[in-house]
Amino acid sequence: MASIPVAVAVGVGGALGLYFARQYFKGGEFKSTRRLDGKTVIITGANTGIGKETAIDLAKRGARVIIACRSPDRGKQALKEIQEQSNSQQVYLEKLDLASLKSVREFAEKIKKNEPRLDILINNAGVMMCPYMTTEDGFELQIGVNHLGHFLLTNLLLDLLKKSAPSRVINLSSLGHTMTSRFKFQNMNNEKTYGKVEAYAQSKLANILFTKELARRLEGTGVTTYAVHPGTVETELDRHTFFSSSILGAPFRPIRWLTCKTPIQGAQTSLYCAVSEDLEGVTGRYYADCAETPSSEASKNEEDAKTLWDVSVELVGL
Repeated sequence: MASIPVAVAVGVGGALGLYFARQYFKGGEFKSTRRLDGKTVIITGANTGIGKETAIDLAKRGARVIIACRSPDRGKQALKEIQEQSNSQQVYLEKLDLASLKSVREFAEKIKKNEPRLDILINNAGVMMCPYMTTEDGFELQIGVNHLGHFLLTNLLLDLLKKSAPSRVINLSSLGHTMTSRFKFQNMNNEKTYGKVEAYAQSKLANILFTKELARRLEGTGVTTYAVHPGTVETELDRHTFFSSSILGAPFRPIRWLTCKTPIQGAQTSLYCAVSEDLEGVTGRYYADCAETPSSEASKNEEDAKTLWDVSVELVGL
């Protein structure tokens, strides 16, 4: 009979252990009730995952939210869901394909023509560890979408951001930026040396280097910049990874269930950087779990940040 209480104790202990582990891995929570009435926000890739949850939250705060999506059909469905879940009709859909510099320019021109202000730009869209593919303009897809598309978009909207200051630019990066020791300019578009993990790491490192150099160039303008690691989140982003394989990834699913955040949890640091009054005047830093966090030494290389800016200007034709 003694085995029954022991079994119960083990079961209860295991359940409590799982509960506290899940609580730990879900990360920080942004609890501010600050309103954003009268503010305009653009979020790229907001038709799913972290971007969609970010849009819902900011719309609930009264912001005018523009979701910029590549697929009109998926965007329309997301628009309807965001409006319903936020109880706000101030959510709008615009087409943006970050794998096309032409599309980025057309989107930016439309925004500048129709929007009198832009308070928050959240560069959220991205691709992760995909096979070698190229953008419409011939760039490797991960660096093209994750960095170059957002680099061009941000620069084209800078005048509107400055006009609306104080304003913010949030770039979604990743802890994955630590998987590379330094930005490798010679390998930005080399199919022969392509490795999908390294290319992803390079693109996420580029996000932080861009954030820091943008902060330096915008000093005194009232436009502040933030790089965000959302955590390991269960979204469509990892569809090209080992874990998404129905056979090979199956043994790891319990671990991913335990350690991965939900999209709502993954959106918390983006919301913190977009809304928090504590960050007014703070710029060029890296955040995770709603707190400033150290980034890699490679991400602090000022010369690489300046060189990346110059190379990016040439590549996107600014």
